[in-house]
Amino acid sequence: MSRFLEVAADAARTAGKFLLENRGRIPPDQITEKAKNDFVTRIDQQSEEIILKILHDAFPDHQIVAEEGSRRRSDSPYRWFVDPLDGTTNFIQNLPMFAVSIALLKESEVLCGVVYDPVHDELFQAERGQGAFCNGKPIRVSQENNFSRAVIATGFPHRRKIYLPDYLLTFNEIFLRCSGMRRCGSAALDLCYTAAGRYEGYWELGLSPWDVAAGSLLVSEAGGKVSDFWNRPDFLKSGFIVAGNPSTHARLIDFLKIRFQPENNLGD
Repeated sequence: MSRFLEVAADAARTAGKFLLENRGRIPPDQITEKAKNDFVTRIDQQSEEIILKILHDAFPDHQIVAEEGSRRRSDSPYRWFVDPLDGTTNFIQNLPMFAVSIALLKESEVLCGVVYDPVHDELFQAERGQGAFCNGKPIRVSQENNFSRAVIATGFPHRRKIYLPDYLLTFNEIFLRCSGMRRCGSAALDLCYTAAGRYEGYWELGLSPWDVAAGSLLVSEAGGKVSDFWNRPDFLKSGFIVAGNPSTHARLIDFLKIRFQPENNLGD
C-alpha cells in the first residue's frame, strides 16, 4: 500500500467512526438545504474537518477540494477530492447506506481511491495498476453478460431536473430489459458495489467529482469500464457517469446515447 492510500484509508476510517457515533443524533435545526433536496448537516462539515486535517498533516503541499466548501490551492500536481458524507439524506433518515469517499488525482488521472462504509465496516480501496480490494480481499466486476439477468443501479437527477423526462424514458427502457433496478442513494457505494460484482452496472447524472472519483477507479481496477454517457472519459467534469462490467457498460451506453445528447450537457 502506498503512503497516499494508507493516509486516505486512515482518514476515511476516522471520519466513518465519527459518523457512526453521531448517527441518529441530528436535530432538525442542524440540517441546512444547500439547494432543493440537497442537504448538509454539521456532521458533514465536522467529518470534512477530520479528513482535511489528516490529509494536510501528511501532505501539506497538496491541493484539496471537498464537498462542503473546503479548498486548499497550491502549485502541487496532486489534488484530493473529498466527500465526507456521501448519502447525507440517508444519514438524516437513519438509513444504513452512506459512506466516506476520498480520491487523489495527479493532474487529471485518479491515482488512488478509498470508500468506507462505516455501517457495514467495508473499506473499498484501489490504486492505479494495483487492483481493487474490499477489506483487503480482491474484488472483480460481475461476469454476467446476459443483460436480462443484470441488476442495475441508478440515481435520480434531483440536481438536474431538466433531464427528468429523458431520464424516466431511459429508466423505462432499461428496466424492461434488465433483471432489476436499485437506487440506494449513495453514488460512491453504487460504484463500489459495481466493482464488487453486486451490481452489473450503474448510471447517473448531475454528480460532482468528489461523488465518483474514488469509485470510478475501483470499477476500472476491478476489470470494469467507466465513461460518460457517450463513452468518453469526461465523467469527472460532466457529472454524467456509466459504469459496469464491459458487456453491461456497452449495453447501457446504447440506451443512454439515444436520449441524451452531448451538446445538451450541463456539466460544470
